Amino acid sequence: MPEKVKIIAPAGEDSMQMPAVALRGLVVFPNNVVHFEVGRAKSIAAINWAMEHSAPVFLVAQKDINVEDPGAKDLYTYGVVAEIKQFLRVDEENINVLAEGKFRAKMEFLEKTDGMLMADIRTANITLPHDDQQDQVTAYVRRIKEEFHRYMTLGQRVSKETVFTVLSNDDGRFISEYVPSNVLFRYQDKQTILEAPDLVSRLETLLRIFIKENNVLELEREIQDKTNEVMEKEQRDYFLREEMGVILDELGEGDDIRSDAIAYKKKIDSLPLEEDVAAKLNKEADRLFKMNNMNQEATVIRAYLDTCLDLPWGVYTTDCLDLKKAQRQLDKDHYGLEKVKERILEILAVRKTAGEVKGQIICLVGPPGVGKTSIAQSIAKCMNRKYVRMSLGGVRDEAEIRGHRRTYIGALPGRLIAAITQAKSSNPLILLDEIDKMASDFRGDPAAALLEALDPEQNKTFKDHFLDIPYDLSQVLFVTTANNLDTIPKPLLDRMDVIELGSYTRVEKLQIARRHLVPKQLEKTGLKGQVKLPVSVLEAVIDGYTSEAGVRNLERTVAKLLRKCARRLEEQEIPEPLTLTPEDVSQLLGPRRRKPAYLSRNDQVGVANGLAWTSVGGEVLPIEVLVLQDGSGKIELTGSLGEVMKESAKLAVSYARFHAGEYGIDASILKTADIHIHAPEGAVPKDGPSAGITLTTALISALSGNPVNSKIAMTGEITLHGEVLPIGGLREKAMAAYREGMRTVLIPRDNESDLYDVDAVVKDKVEFIPVERLDQVLNYTLVCAKQAQVSAKQKKAE
Repeated sequence: MPEKVKIIAPAGEDSMQMPAVALRGLVVFPNNVVHFEVGRAKSIAAINWAMEHSAPVFLVAQKDINVEDPGAKDLYTYGVVAEIKQFLRVDEENINVLAEGKFRAKMEFLEKTDGMLMADIRTANITLPHDDQQDQVTAYVRRIKEEFHRYMTLGQRVSKETVFTVLSNDDGRFISEYVPSNVLFRYQDKQTILEAPDLVSRLETLLRIFIKENNVLELEREIQDKTNEVMEKEQRDYFLREEMGVILDELGEGDDIRSDAIAYKKKIDSLPLEEDVAAKLNKEADRLFKMNNMNQEATVIRAYLDTCLDLPWGVYTTDCLDLKKAQRQLDKDHYGLEKVKERILEILAVRKTAGEVKGQIICLVGPPGVGKTSIAQSIAKCMNRKYVRMSLGGVRDEAEIRGHRRTYIGALPGRLIAAITQAKSSNPLILLDEIDKMASDFRGDPAAALLEALDPEQNKTFKDHFLDIPYDLSQVLFVTTANNLDTIPKPLLDRMDVIELGSYTRVEKLQIARRHLVPKQLEKTGLKGQVKLPVSVLEAVIDGYTSEAGVRNLERTVAKLLRKCARRLEEQEIPEPLTLTPEDVSQLLGPRRRKPAYLSRNDQVGVANGLAWTSVGGEVLPIEVLVLQDGSGKIELTGSLGEVMKESAKLAVSYARFHAGEYGIDASILKTADIHIHAPEGAVPKDGPSAGITLTTALISALSGNPVNSKIAMTGEITLHGEVLPIGGLREKAMAAYREGMRTVLIPRDNESDLYDVDAVVKDKVEFIPVERLDQVLNYTLVCAKQAQVSAKQKKAE
């Protein structure tokens, strides 16, 4: 603490410097004892300093209670110098303080020093009344007491001690300080009273605020009385109806179909329905009115009317399009997925700026377990919309979407109408989960039935077969999820705004496990605070026991590990907390389940590392080529290769024959030797043109005897003349290369723009080299490519 600080003013001076405490929602008056809680570090430091030095503190209210780190502009000018009587630490962050206000003071300067607020203050005692003002003071005191009595009669709780003190004291200064301290005024009003320059104006301000407060309380009581009257009437009507029902039951007339029909018509009239819809429902209610209790059709009509009237006609939730709130919600629920979050925020921004945007259907596409369903829930939360999930996996009946016609026994509305009824809102967020898993058969095509529901030009008058009346779905926000776009019909896919979710990186999986999966499983297993999983343990689990694009299997493995820990704690009575090590993981979970991927890790002849896309992420796909002498020029292709990949292999052979001389290859070998091309993991089907440059590289290497650089992976389609064409799935393939430790990846030149979608951590660790022709590929991949070309040219010259 600086030596210049003065805690007590010398005789004859009224200015001093002392620690200041900013109060939220609390105004302290002189000569009053208050309890308050302090939790901010600067305030705690000021209290501790004052107690250590037996010094007073300056208690001042802040203008906005939401400001966490207030400065001079955030505080009122007037406060109270107080003496700390006692303080008690409640927990690690908060302390309870008992303080007594001594006198009013005005803050002239505020500075932040040594982790607390220091204020230069000047005594600001209130101006006392002159002799000719005493009668005025007495009148104000009497009126304030009258308002105090009125305040109590309005039901406000005041302690007996406070009542006795106020009513038995006539001192104007005491009343002006004691009453506002013990009455529930707004802190802004209390501050206004405190800042009054003289006693008369303070009493006048207190009386004015007291009258206003009592008037508000009287209005509240009137409103409460009216509400009670309405409630009593409703309860009376309810009991009368119950008694009437009992009487009708005794008379055998309890199931009065006519009274039901009348009730239906009243409800129809009370709903905001279109004229044609109301006419149809009233027609059904009239039919019900004319039927007798024994008619089976009455049950069908009742079920129909109940279904129609249970729909939330005209009920909408108000959208919250706060982008900052949406950002916080998405960051809280999901780690990573930055590009996905950016797309979602862009969609919300457009809805905010353009007002009502109809026909926007979001399709989240990605491998299993990457958070598609949970992202939809987060969108619903941040937009303040009701959330309903519809699983479409395995749905093959059109009636599941559009409902059954009422001519069938047991007919029901479709899933869309059922979802609207469940949401109790006409503008919910409906998640159409696994939309790529729908099928069709003789009962119809559910994908075709969805076309009307997802078409912004038609869904305003969507007709369910069961309802047979139009219902407005244009305000519904549809979000669909899929693992693969290939199985979604093109007309349906054309109505969607596709957002792709890629595989998680190892770093993302680690952070997701730390922030979400581990706390969730610790809570579920009851081991919170008893077991600790360091980063090294989570890395061991990710690397040795999971192999997936998402994190579902990782969560199951963490749960299994914690169950093993729970058993160990119970059986061996290990002292808590139990901190696991990577060695403990193998003891609890057994040997590593994930075997190292097969790929070329050393420079070899005839083996090149390619990259492949799968529905669960990317994979490194090695290609092996073996040249067998004394053959017949036959080409053998193995490894479950598809037709397109076989054609790529034939292109590679043709290219090798034409350019054999450039790489020192005897062209006659291709006529007499057999060539065997193999892709390992033969049980896994493989197809696609993107292995073209890998096949060519491995073949040229095998024929020339030149090894391939094992730290380079590649992907690209080839033409007969050696051009390299673009491919798909670059993000997933790049992730696979990064995961397997590749240093360089060769990609087609036309895919260079796709690097924008590749994660930053991958681009930092892997060098991506765009290529246009096969000779560029071979120059990069073959260890001695340039020397081979020079030797070939020399032989040709000789």
